Amino acid sequence: MDARIPCSATIGAFTQCCAGKCLEKVSEEKDLGIIISNDLKISKQCTQAYAKANKMLGVVKRTIVYKTTDILLQLYKSLVRTHLKYCISAWSPHYNKDEQLLERIQDWFTCMLPGMKELSYTQRLQKLGLWSSEARRYRSDLIEVYEMLHWKFNCSGVSIQCAHWTD
Repeated sequence: MDARIPCSATIGAFTQCCAGKCLEKVSEEKDLGIIISNDLKISKQCTQAYAKANKMLGVVKRTIVYKTTDILLQLYKSLVRTHLKYCISAWSPHYNKDEQLLERIQDWFTCMLPGMKELSYTQRLQKLGLWSSEARRYRSDLIEVYEMLHWKFNCSGVSIQCAHWTD
């Protein structure tokens, strides 16, 4: 007996049926917290990450009374930036408008710090020892490529290291 379920697909009308039931057409899908649209643009994901990070930044700004640079920096890294970094290698922004949207959160945060408002954004980053969001993404991409080229993979907590290529 064949255990496979018969499925059919109409390419011209884009209807897909499986076991006699037609699947509905969707404009976006959310999986593991990442939103991807049917045209593979991730602008909605960037907007969602921005909204979550902005909400957490507001919570930090409203609730913390004793605002020293060290305390605010630790809270930013642990509460706010995590929303901007979540699965970033899967949905890294490609459009300038999305990159600027995500960078705006860090810009606002650095303005919150005492004595930093009058400095430019790059000066604030240098003084705090932070990287821009874009530079952090490029760095993580380079690290990932390095690990691929040097056969260093980490699958399910098991570290596998293979011999290097010989030139």
